[in-house]
Amino acid sequence: MTDEPLDLDRRRGMSEQKAVDLRRALAEAESHAQELRERQAVIEQQLLANPAASWPEAAAKARYLLNIYAASLAEQDTRHRELVAAVLADFSRLTEES
Repeated sequence: MTDEPLDLDRRRGMSEQKAVDLRRALAEAESHAQELRERQAVIEQQLLANPAASWPEAAAKARYLLNIYAASLAEQDTRHRELVAAVLADFSRLTEES
């Protein structure tokens, strides 16, 4: 018996190694997704707790919400995607003018 760890990856066949790599990648992706959900929850708590003090702040909140909505739209839903893009463009244009 030795104190050196075994390199199990070398002992696996190609298909087993691919399966391990896939599981590792999925675990890493889930970890990142969890971090993202936690950051999103913090942002949303702040948005709920602090009322907008100006129209640009209200537009920023609406932008956030519209981006979440747009991300949930089916790719084929071009009408709603175009509508979201138009509203976001309006917000940008109007906040630049003020």
